[in-house]
Amino acid sequence: MKTTAARGSLPGLLVIWGLTRTALLLCVLKVIVFPGPDVTSDVSVIYRGWYDVLSTGTFPLDDVTWQYPPAAALAVLSPGLLPFLEYATAFFVLAFVADLVTLALLLYAGRGPGRTRRGAWVWVAGVPLLGPTVYARYDVMVTAVAVAALLAGARHPRLMGALVGFGALVKVWPVLLLLAVRRRGAWVSAVVTGGGVAALFAVLMPGAFAFLGFQRDRGTEVESLGALVFHVARHHGWEGEVLLNYGSVEFLGPYVSWVSTGALFLTGAAFAWLVLWRVLACRFEPHTVADAAFVGVLMFTVTSRVISPQYMVWLVGLAAVCLCFRESRMGVPVGMVLVACLVTVLEFPVWFAHVVASDALGISLLVVRNGLLVAAGLLAARTLWGTTVPGRRAIPTASGSARAAEVRVPS
Repeated sequence: MKTTAARGSLPGLLVIWGLTRTALLLCVLKVIVFPGPDVTSDVSVIYRGWYDVLSTGTFPLDDVTWQYPPAAALAVLSPGLLPFLEYATAFFVLAFVADLVTLALLLYAGRGPGRTRRGAWVWVAGVPLLGPTVYARYDVMVTAVAVAALLAGARHPRLMGALVGFGALVKVWPVLLLLAVRRRGAWVSAVVTGGGVAALFAVLMPGAFAFLGFQRDRGTEVESLGALVFHVARHHGWEGEVLLNYGSVEFLGPYVSWVSTGALFLTGAAFAWLVLWRVLACRFEPHTVADAAFVGVLMFTVTSRVISPQYMVWLVGLAAVCLCFRESRMGVPVGMVLVACLVTVLEFPVWFAHVVASDALGISLLVVRNGLLVAAGLLAARTLWGTTVPGRRAIPTASGSARAAEVRVPS
């Protein structure tokens, strides 16, 4: 009966995916007007301008908003594959295709013993919760690569490594997918692929690594965890201001550099914790690689100086891979991330003006969204530690498995 029910749920899943994605396309094509500022201007203005520069064989050396690794150029240039469409329209279509490919991968991964379609449902539900921003940024394309890499890991470690190496040259964060990978072939493949792609861009296109300087000089973006300090401080005489800076809306003024440095310290602390976990962990199950990737990216997202809405797409994709495994214990953190996605679309774009104004509504939305992400990160990290590091009692599975919990007492 369970098998029949699972098969019966597939048509419903596909119908919901089709309806929600049609709605997203209608929003980015402006057939439906979505509340708030126009989220498509990044594609029609910024990406389109980069396309013109990149097409000449060089990176945008004088544009501080170009803050991406060199292979990001491929995403910006990709609409050229559809020359019969206007640039922005072609980009939206390709984002839609990346969404569809991700769904297909998750559905395939949900087949077989120990697997479930919960992951596909997370993707189907999570993406539309973020609104049209998903199709108006190239992050959905990177997420498709990351999902493919994680799902390839068990049987094809070298392919996983190649995808991770390429993905890291598109947006850096996919390198965290290797956190729990123990097969040397995956690491070697990632290094060779990443190094080869980087060298190719460095030789063929001037300014391939200019983004490093631009990224270093970024401040504290208004949606980040650290920004809450200044949202409150503005009501108590803080003399800073909110300006469009380095391609995002940031706080500028006294003590901003302190908070930005604090965010970097928290990121370093998160990295130190992940290294400690990797050294001590010795119980690895099929879902551990996906769980660790989800935890790592979640921790780095929370501690970042910038938490742009499109970052949530990464978390939804990795969360979906986790729940493709029946034994994954990440159900509650995943649920918290999905709720955070709903709050995210309210703070951007729907009520972004309130966020910029630091009024009660704007601050409340950020407290809830960032609070959910912090709580999800702490819970996910605790769960990962408890299920992989000896000396801790195993956490029961969501299905209520009666397996005895193993407790190891240090000698």
